Amino acid sequence: MTLVAGVDSSTQSCKVVIADAATGRIVRTGRASHPDGTEVDPQAWWEALQAAIVDAGGLDDVAAVSIAGQQHGMVVLDADGTVIRPALLWNDTRSASAALELIDEFGAEELARRTGSVPVASYTSTKLRWLRNAEPEAAARVAAVALPHDWLTWRLLGFGPERTEGPGLDALVTDRSDASGTGYFDASTGCYDDELLAACLGHVPIVPRVLGPSDTAGTTDGSVDGIPAGIVVGAGAGDNAAAALGLGATPGDVVVSIGTSGTVFAVTEAAPADATGTVSGFADASGAFLPLIATLNAARVLDAIARLLGVDHTELGRLALAAEPGSHGVVLQPYFEGERTPNLPDATASIFGLTLAGTTRENLARAAVEGMLCGLADGLDAVRGQGVVAERVLLIGGAAQNAAVATIAAEVLGVPVALPEPGEYVATGAAVQAGWALTGTRPGWAVPTASAPDAAHRPIIREQYAAHTR
Repeated sequence: MTLVAGVDSSTQSCKVVIADAATGRIVRTGRASHPDGTEVDPQAWWEALQAAIVDAGGLDDVAAVSIAGQQHGMVVLDADGTVIRPALLWNDTRSASAALELIDEFGAEELARRTGSVPVASYTSTKLRWLRNAEPEAAARVAAVALPHDWLTWRLLGFGPERTEGPGLDALVTDRSDASGTGYFDASTGCYDDELLAACLGHVPIVPRVLGPSDTAGTTDGSVDGIPAGIVVGAGAGDNAAAALGLGATPGDVVVSIGTSGTVFAVTEAAPADATGTVSGFADASGAFLPLIATLNAARVLDAIARLLGVDHTELGRLALAAEPGSHGVVLQPYFEGERTPNLPDATASIFGLTLAGTTRENLARAAVEGMLCGLADGLDAVRGQGVVAERVLLIGGAAQNAAVATIAAEVLGVPVALPEPGEYVATGAAVQAGWALTGTRPGWAVPTASAPDAAHRPIIREQYAAHTR
């Protein structure tokens, strides 16, 4: 049996899955935590990756590995390959004003035409502009810019500041999906935009070479403790693109993922370019495109309300399902951490429609679920506006396993909802890519469906939400 490994280096943790390359059956898994915060020393990711590999039983019997990672994170390196400052993560909103500067300079339509997207605070481009404005000495030292999965792949291949021979920074590689989230890459042409990059940082640094879906980044050389030599390393991918690979998503499928962030995305053959900035025109990990919206406030909305009510998530779900659709008029606008879609980085959460009769634990629990899902439903509308046909929603992420979330999703979205079997689909997608790099053929692993809620569409939920939040 040939084994392949996939890695999901996410905001909160690093997960490793090791699978049978022929069938996709998961043989073993591993996990390690990441530190909290919106800026993190990348060394913590590297240590977590090594710990997660050990937790998964090591890679001694693995033929290929690929790393998927959180998008947009800014990893800046000096000429020696040393990390200059902690990486700013996708959910760090301090670069909101830098995004506005870039839009003022180039125009939203022009940026959408050149990169497929209009930048917001999440994007790498805006973080580089922030660095140039706020820490000019650090910006001047930047010799190379990488994303989290690029940097981890580079380290896995044995590169880093302690390695003085060989190609060094020129060995950095990425893929279309992650490059398309930088704000200075055109997925339609496969080229970086040096003019935009210079406008962000003040000069043009080394950027990772962009690999195709089945390309290899190289093979491990045995120089990293615990990593045997000779393992094929795939190109890697952004987390959402990897999830689409892991789910085997095809046209007609819209993926709604509810984790730390919420995302709505679909695989399409046509390149989107939304000048309003609502939909990001990303690439996928198969050679197509991945129109996507992301919300900053997803599962942690439920965390916050569960803490407020003094319950766990199971009880929160029970309370929510005990209330009527519409929560007796109670509406939660869930912008606890600002918001990316809509682009409101300084927003806060609000509760509307409280009455003496409607202020109950059940209604507040349901309003939390409804508010979180209404934000994602607005995203589904925006993705459809880019020509995406939604025949079914594939609902994934930790929060999707809550019965209330799955049921209310069917009521809110108005599209048939299917829940794939619980799994680490980002890491599984990376394993698919590893198998693709190993054999040259994309694996076709089956993805079983766990359930399909048949709850009726309840328009009142979104009508109330729209009335209070627009």
